[in-house]
Amino acid sequence: MFDNLMESVTQMDEIVRGERQPSREVHIDALAVKEIRRATGLSQAKFAGIVDVQVGTLRNWEQGRREPTGPAKALLRAISKDPKHVLEALAD
Repeated sequence: MFDNLMESVTQMDEIVRGERQPSREVHIDALAVKEIRRATGLSQAKFAGIVDVQVGTLRNWEQGRREPTGPAKALLRAISKDPKHVLEALAD
């Protein structure tokens, strides 16, 4: 298991140095964030509250000043694929 972990770290370093292409890359651009939110019918304030980010952060995403990363990107992807159930789960 340690050897697999070290292999991954080595590959990550190669990607960072530009020596290797990532096997997959997911970009959620500004237009996509805005479309995802608008598809839910929620205001920026309500959507930001549900995904647990500041309204300013959401605005930065929608205006292309920042790109969501990590869990936020995964959450936005899930909302885009199944908004009804994901929003219901987050509302509980």
